[in-house]
Amino acid sequence: MKYTTTLLFVFLSFGIYAQENNISGEIKNSQNGLNLEYVNIGIANRNVGTVSNAKGNFTLKLNEKVSLNDTIVFSHIGFEPKKVLVSQLKSSHNIVAMIPSENILKEVVVSFKKPKSKQFGRSTKGLSLMHSNFFYAFDKTVDDYLSRERGMEFRIKKDCKVNDFNFNITSNDFKSVKFRLNFYKVENDLPSKILIEKDIIFEVKDNKLGLFTVDLKPYDIYLDKEMGDIAVTIQWIESIKTDEKSRFFSISTAVSVTENSFYRERNMSSWSKTGQNLTFYLNTMCQ
Repeated sequence: MKYTTTLLFVFLSFGIYAQENNISGEIKNSQNGLNLEYVNIGIANRNVGTVSNAKGNFTLKLNEKVSLNDTIVFSHIGFEPKKVLVSQLKSSHNIVAMIPSENILKEVVVSFKKPKSKQFGRSTKGLSLMHSNFFYAFDKTVDDYLSRERGMEFRIKKDCKVNDFNFNITSNDFKSVKFRLNFYKVENDLPSKILIEKDIIFEVKDNKLGLFTVDLKPYDIYLDKEMGDIAVTIQWIESIKTDEKSRFFSISTAVSVTENSFYRERNMSSWSKTGQNLTFYLNTMCQ
């Protein structure tokens, strides 16, 4: 009876800890001590995730699903993933050091004899009657958006170089939103591993509405036909509200029986797939 009571006390205590406390700290480069911005942080299958800010600081909100034995994963392009047990971190003032990756990417040289322009995705805005929103009804603060992703599946059948990425904004209550552009391999009908090892950060300013274009030519992104189906997503990493009521940031979309969109609420949480076709596309030059 005493043993059972002790276990119950531990579980109840951590339940209270998870609900009333967060884990916070800063993330650094282990080699030079500099803080790392926009590091992905999350716990798999617990709907717990966030992103560090521009100064490397983070706050990870825990929930009742989290246990002391769960593993927090810190990931950033160019660095080895860092895995730490929840029990190893204090509630605040944690220092997490990440080791730069030693993997050296091979230089890719592609020559197209007679390249042709090709667009992947939907460029039409339609009637703008449907919207895919980053805001959820149960979000308490804009911090709940951190690491949230939206994107589309594209079928790659040719070797192509990417010129730019585009999407259509139908509502925007923010002075500034910073996103990360991600390219994933699609396996078992869902996004899986990262394909493009480049940290592509872009900013949408001044309540911008309508078509937004990200120039990708400086990144030298090549899509190989061997990639097959890929997912291209935008991930919310930082924002500044216009006022206290700011909530909405939406992309135009339409119902589709042939196209797939993907979304996930937090970094490391499960992906979901819907039959929607976002106004979300790539302009490329293909062989």
